[in-house]
Amino acid sequence: MPLKRASRGRTKGGKGSSGVVQCTNCGQTVPKDKAKKVTSRLNLVEHTLAKELRSQGAYIAAPTVLKWYCISCAIHYKILKIRSADNRRKRGRLR
Repeated sequence: MPLKRASRGRTKGGKGSSGVVQCTNCGQTVPKDKAKKVTSRLNLVEHTLAKELRSQGAYIAAPTVLKWYCISCAIHYKILKIRSADNRRKRGRLR
């Protein structure tokens, strides 16, 4: 039976078992090398207030939030795009 993807959808290589993570959206358990990792910054202060505080010399922390998505949720939130059969084996950024 032919393979749909050369990597079978994972970045594992030959390292054996990789850990599992839970999808941030649906809670599904996904292998860590198959899940899509998304990092974003969390703004704790409203933009206009932050602008005023910065002008007065204050430092405003913006913690980094790490989210893991399963493939179906990543496609739903448009983190991933469905690729044609010709483009499936090509590497590179999709955005």
